[in-house]
Amino acid sequence: MKSAYGDYFDGIRAMLPLLPGAVPFGMIAGAVAAEAGFGTAAGIGQSVVIYAGAAQLAATQLVAVAAPALIIVLTGLVVNLRFAMYSASLASHFTGLSLRHRALLAYLMTDQSYALTVARYGAAGSADSAAKARFYLGGAVAMWIVWLSATAAGFLLGSRVPPSWSLDFFVPLSFLALLVPGIRDRATAAAAATGAAVAVIAAGLVFNLGLFVAAACGIAAGYLVETRYAARGERK
Repeated sequence: MKSAYGDYFDGIRAMLPLLPGAVPFGMIAGAVAAEAGFGTAAGIGQSVVIYAGAAQLAATQLVAVAAPALIIVLTGLVVNLRFAMYSASLASHFTGLSLRHRALLAYLMTDQSYALTVARYGAAGSADSAAKARFYLGGAVAMWIVWLSATAAGFLLGSRVPPSWSLDFFVPLSFLALLVPGIRDRATAAAAATGAAVAVIAAGLVFNLGLFVAAACGIAAGYLVETRYAARGERK
């Protein structure tokens, strides 16, 4: 019988291939904060308080151009709206856990931890909530440590990383590594293709609304394809 520690280590092992992709992303977030004139406490501390890569980058850039506080907050909320969908999807896996425990899971949520948990346990899964939470925490804590270390390194290095390194290229590669294994049927393929197309078309929308619009359109496309083929199956 596997010990409780085995679940934590399983989560860490599953997350290991994705950790290198977070390093350049975190360094970029830290370097942008340094270039925006943040102090050490704010530049590095925002990774602890906010802990959301895309939202950190967007908020930091808005602070640098002296945007109104309301716009900065709303932009962060819009960029992170996808986590509300992630939370709804994972809620059934963590039933029975205390509010404090679920709050910790919510704080540590990333695209990677969500994708790995869903890939491991699917729609339901046979493990109990505590075992699922241990797997989730193993990977999520590993990502949290790497992200904080990377943003701190990026902040301290500042703009000394040569632009020719093109570190930002690793960011989409990291997301592609999460996306491709999740495309398993027509519905997920339709969701991915629609979301990608709309994201490109809507990239110029104000306040980064293109991300939310693309996510909503991708979900709608996947749902329509899934229900269409389900209806065909019922008629057979």
